[in-house]
Amino acid sequence: MKKLLLLLLIVVPTLEMIVILLSWNFIGLFWTIILIILTGVLGAWLARREGLQAIRKAQLRSSQGQIPGSEILDGVCILIGGIALLAPGFITDTLGLLLLIPQTREMFKALLQRMYERMIQAGNVYVLNTQNGRR
Repeated sequence: MKKLLLLLLIVVPTLEMIVILLSWNFIGLFWTIILIILTGVLGAWLARREGLQAIRKAQLRSSQGQIPGSEILDGVCILIGGIALLAPGFITDTLGLLLLIPQTREMFKALLQRMYERMIQAGNVYVLNTQNGRR
């Protein structure tokens, strides 16, 4: 976990700066800034649309007496995608957009599901049975 945090805090911003500088050299400062702003605006619109759709699907499932598991994972991916889009840069914007597009989000949902299952098996997560208070 510490390695992942180190990657996020040091390597990603460094790579973002390199990509932005390369973009600046190839297409110019004006178009680089425009692209960063456009990806942010597009991402915010997509995050809102997909987030509302995930909420509607979760409410529908809940009203049918089903557990909205897939919809919760959609919500987590949409939240992470929205957060990634807040950081200026092309790498985080690409990741954010991939998390917001339903077809590519499926890959990330499968990854989150496997991570969650591993955490349960390792004993890092406890599942409570709310009906009788047992684990």
